[in-house]
Amino acid sequence: MTMIRRRSLLTAAGLGGVALALPASAAGAAPPGPGGAPAPVGLPAPVGLPAPVGLPAPTAGRPVGTVSLHLVDEGRQDPFAPAPRPRELMVQLWYPAAGAAGRPRAPYTTARVAEVMEQDSFLDPGTLTRLRPTARTGAPALPGALPLLLLGHGRKGGRSNCTALAEDLAAHGYLVASLDHTYDASAVEFPDGRVVRSVLEDEPADWDAAERKEVAARVADLRFVASELTAGRPALRQPGLPSADPRRIGVFGHSMGGAAAAEAVRQDRRFAAGLDLDGGFFGSPVADEGLDRPFLLITSLADHYTWKRWRSHQQGWGRQLHQRDSGHLSFTDRPYSAGPGHAADRMPAELYAALFGTISPARSTALARAYVRAHFDRFLRGRPSPLLDAPSPRYPEMSFVWSRG
Repeated sequence: MTMIRRRSLLTAAGLGGVALALPASAAGAAPPGPGGAPAPVGLPAPVGLPAPVGLPAPTAGRPVGTVSLHLVDEGRQDPFAPAPRPRELMVQLWYPAAGAAGRPRAPYTTARVAEVMEQDSFLDPGTLTRLRPTARTGAPALPGALPLLLLGHGRKGGRSNCTALAEDLAAHGYLVASLDHTYDASAVEFPDGRVVRSVLEDEPADWDAAERKEVAARVADLRFVASELTAGRPALRQPGLPSADPRRIGVFGHSMGGAAAAEAVRQDRRFAAGLDLDGGFFGSPVADEGLDRPFLLITSLADHYTWKRWRSHQQGWGRQLHQRDSGHLSFTDRPYSAGPGHAADRMPAELYAALFGTISPARSTALARAYVRAHFDRFLRGRPSPLLDAPSPRYPEMSFVWSRG
């Protein structure tokens, strides 16, 4: 893959991290605004959009609720903000609901965030607003403390990127908290109407320094949100909101979100297990120190030098699985928008294949749901699964690269 920068590919969930692999005509395919400037945020979606695109329903019949929280870490200055200010985050919760009657179906993301992400991802305008999740906004949560899973997006991605996976985990009894890492995410919309765009460079002059700064901010975000959700904040004691069990916390993510999940496990004993969906171990000592708690790595590439180093140092239970026929974004919802949004028309075939592979979106979602849930069921709920011990005839696309424990 001489055209595609492997490091960019393994840190990107938005397409910004691989934008320099595109020809100039494709990289600039998003509609320009006046004078050739990027189109402004907040324009209405085109009239007469094609039919909605449904994400796969969860594999458990329980209803799923979702709410979004605006959290402010008053004790930490934002490392990316242009002027000193506390770190602000938007966090979306998915959880098993007691019922969904009368509750509206949740949008995939806000219209203003969708517009930015469509431009960054080379999609037709209006594509992301066509995606239809299953969850219902504000549905009352099941009572009782739920195992908590913190979910991180890839570099220049967003908290909605793994909605189909999060909804399935919620239907199976988990509280999933997906973070927008502000100034990293493609766009974040706050309740007061502000839209904050990513400030990350597509190709930093010093990748190592950039990744250390980005992963450090992400890990601090994850630890803060874990504290907020388990410390009984007044805002979370409202009737109908889900409750997190502080003794059962896992952390996972896609791409750079997976790298941050590994570093969060290394730093914080509260995180009992972690999982990485196709992220290189950049920005932290994990590759050279390993982890002393369970960690699962699922990849689209056959192998990578950071994964080899991690295997030689991992101390706790570990697995590396390779998912055949997949691309870097196959572990997210992006394949559901790529086709309807005509992304292939704006990308070289080689790049499109590296991002999406040949596996169908539904099949890739089924694989991610099965293995992610099996991992956290085992280490947060004490429910062993044969999926983690040997190849399964039900999922022939998944092969074992390495095992420990």
